[in-house]
Amino acid sequence: MLAAACVAQFVFALDMAVMNVALPAIRTALGFAPVDLSWVVHVYALAFGGFLLLGGRACDLYGRRRMFVLGLTVFGLCSLAGGIAQAPWQLVAARAGQGLGAAAAAPASLALLTTTFTEGRARVRALGVWSAMNAAGGALGVLAGGVLTEYAGWRWVMLVNLPFVALTLALVPAGVAAHARTGPRERMDVPGALLATAGFGLLVFGVVRTDAVGWTAPATLARLAAAALLLAAFAAVETRVRAPLVRLGLLRGRWVAGANLIVFLAAAGQFAAFYFVSLYMQQVLHMGAAETGLAFLPFSAGVVLGTLLATRVAGNRSPRAALVPGSLLAAAGLAWFTRISPDGGFLTDVLGPSVVGSVGIGLVLAPVAAAATTGVAAREAGMASGLLNSSRQLGGCVGLAALATAAAHRTGGATSPSALNGGYALSLTVSAALFVLAALVALALPRREGAASAPSAAPAENRLEGTPS
Repeated sequence: MLAAACVAQFVFALDMAVMNVALPAIRTALGFAPVDLSWVVHVYALAFGGFLLLGGRACDLYGRRRMFVLGLTVFGLCSLAGGIAQAPWQLVAARAGQGLGAAAAAPASLALLTTTFTEGRARVRALGVWSAMNAAGGALGVLAGGVLTEYAGWRWVMLVNLPFVALTLALVPAGVAAHARTGPRERMDVPGALLATAGFGLLVFGVVRTDAVGWTAPATLARLAAAALLLAAFAAVETRVRAPLVRLGLLRGRWVAGANLIVFLAAAGQFAAFYFVSLYMQQVLHMGAAETGLAFLPFSAGVVLGTLLATRVAGNRSPRAALVPGSLLAAAGLAWFTRISPDGGFLTDVLGPSVVGSVGIGLVLAPVAAAATTGVAAREAGMASGLLNSSRQLGGCVGLAALATAAAHRTGGATSPSALNGGYALSLTVSAALFVLAALVALALPRREGAASAPSAAPAENRLEGTPS
């Protein structure tokens, strides 16, 4: 089961990163208009972020294994459709389908882990492996995108998903148990699902389109205001329905609320740093796509090392024991990145901060997932998993869009290496500050795991005690 969950998370993270390097080749091959090309990336984020809460709740109602298999199957079929696309609209539609499949399978993946492994060291170790695979997929996606585009063609950035999906589906019968229903089936909260999907989808759409129209444009302000109204209506509905999509009582607990805020801040800083360091290497240091991908391998190694350290630090203690030093170490690595210069190089400006920052990020990834599910009832594991994934996705979208605007404002439209360097350094400074804020939030978490848990509407016997796999 752990292998299936890890391979699935690896391919979802790989797919988010592998596409960026291939965009110029896709534009040439399919004849995308320049203004439409960004939809190849944005529509995936829109579908993934908009449907995560719905996917998480569906796991609880219809079975985690069922949604895991369904989501993977949709993801795989849409990867195949994208790989053979002959027109821009076909590729965009395939990317939207990938996002829907990932929105169903990703919360199921995390929920399967948290209901199988008991709270404490066993769960932290399992989540450490899962988090390492997630980070490795994102980092190796840059390398795979460059190599595949250069040597095999852009279609393979879609088709590369197929063997991973096939492997995961083959592991399911051997390791993933069917979800046993212990009571009457609750109905899906349809009004909540519609409001949450529309609200989060419009929020993501408004944020990702700031690259074209800006943050203060009337269209952007209207979208964000409409998203705020829809999400306020969603919160009002959730307090009145019998079986809510997200039980708001979960967020009254310090563990769940704190972990979601930490992952929002960390994702905002991590996604932006990943993006700007990649641009620095390609546009300032003039490194090729494949060379840039290779340069991210130390980052992958550092994240794996950080997650291994996290299992030792937080295995028998509160996740706070790893979250605070991890956030501060990630902030130190990103602050080191602010010393980049137009005359720099990989060994002098990239390698050191990559290792330091990635070890810190690794220390955060596994404990924050454990914290977000501490004290949560087993029948709400998908709900908590969808909430955590939504916080990560929204943090990444908002952070990247906001810092891209800040970098563009600093450069003033100039494209010289020195101007670009200044914009990237500013954004990396803000990324470091976001991790400092995450450390402050982590300090507010309880010192003992299990303290200050969220009030649960589920009976005690349904809590996440789990059974060994």
